[in-house]
Amino acid sequence: MVYSFRGGIHPGPHSDPGYKSATNTKAIEILPTPDVVILPVSMHIGAPAKPIVKTGDIVDLGQPIAEAGGFVSAPVHATVSGKVIAVEPRLHPNGSKIMSIVIENDKEDRLHESVHPYDFAGMTNEERIETIRSAGMVGHGGATFPTHVKIQSGIGKCDTIIVNAAECEPYITSDHRLLLERPEEVIGGLKMLADIMEVPNAIIAIEENKSDTFAKINELIADDSRLKLYPLKCKYPQGAEKQLINACTGREVPSGKLPADAGCAVFNVDTTGAIYRRFTTGMPVVRRIVTVSGSAIVEPKNLEVRIGTQVERLIDACGGFKEAPNKLIMGGPMMGVSQFSLEIPVFKGTNAFLAFCGDEDKREENPSCIRCGKCINACPMHLMPMMMNAYGNAGDYNTCVSLGAMDCIECGSCSYVCPARIQLVQRFRLTKAQVMAERAAAKAKADAEAAKAEAEKNSEESK
Repeated sequence: MVYSFRGGIHPGPHSDPGYKSATNTKAIEILPTPDVVILPVSMHIGAPAKPIVKTGDIVDLGQPIAEAGGFVSAPVHATVSGKVIAVEPRLHPNGSKIMSIVIENDKEDRLHESVHPYDFAGMTNEERIETIRSAGMVGHGGATFPTHVKIQSGIGKCDTIIVNAAECEPYITSDHRLLLERPEEVIGGLKMLADIMEVPNAIIAIEENKSDTFAKINELIADDSRLKLYPLKCKYPQGAEKQLINACTGREVPSGKLPADAGCAVFNVDTTGAIYRRFTTGMPVVRRIVTVSGSAIVEPKNLEVRIGTQVERLIDACGGFKEAPNKLIMGGPMMGVSQFSLEIPVFKGTNAFLAFCGDEDKREENPSCIRCGKCINACPMHLMPMMMNAYGNAGDYNTCVSLGAMDCIECGSCSYVCPARIQLVQRFRLTKAQVMAERAAAKAKADAEAAKAEAEKNSEESK
């Protein structure tokens, strides 16, 4: 049986769905460590980490250099050994400058004393979760939600874990190569997660275009009745959490709720592997597998790189550009973030960097909706992008909300199929930002009025 969901699209030509052929047969290459790494203190959703080192300090590989700034936060570790040469704002993939710790690499990879294997079987659940938290682990699929928070919030609520190995975005093959070359890490991490969360069902869900991974995965899960391999139909956005849960379990995540409210917890392939590496080697999160691809790249590759490596180094390792690119993207072409500089560092959420040139820029100056309805058929959330766009452009945000705008997952399926090339996702992002700003303003006003009323009441009572 092949699992799937209603809606979605099939990006790419029939001969190469998802444009994967440039890298899906390219084994992972380990990129030599750079002379300098740049480590932003914000590489996750939530509060930024707080630096605990200063300029001039000597640090070791795996040493904590920034502590979590709150519960929804994650610490940062040195990804090389060497000398801290700056603690200052540097360019971040989000387009702004973020406080960063810059380390000059001494090329020794001297391990910090805290890096050592853990006795997983002999640890309590609280100790296991703390070990994951202290490793700075976040979602490696791009969302970068701190892993320990997801685990803690799901214990007692979830009966199913799903490892998201769909990797449905075009061009990206880093997870595919990880499954082929290091499947023991992924399955080992899945078993550990199933133990920690005490669930009876642990699924690894893989799109059928990666069937070359099935034999080894089936071999590795054969000794554990909790673990199952679910082949998925090759379709985008098969890897979106809500669609993946629906495809594998038939459950619906309620509007405005989290996967745990549907009894599920979803983890990325490399996050799961990072859990295994943490307990078996003691190493925190210090590296990523990154697909470097796109029409502007001379030789697309899958590279294992230290976090903090500037993207320019990755491009050089792939032979540079064929010609000047007209589009740079951190992540996939559907949900990635456009970039304007190669000085940005690889961070915890980086799974790909793409560069495009030539006639691949398909934007139109003045697109106009022809009401064909293709966007409605493609939407995996069963929304009406055509109408949301019209009301958003008119500034009628209340109607947009009533049409489900806040449930949009910004997958880009609607934009992809639109024959008029309307930038629908950008419209919905602006709409949601406006709605959230208005809600925040209304809450602030209500809080101020409540505080004023309370002060007046207290004043009257004191007379």
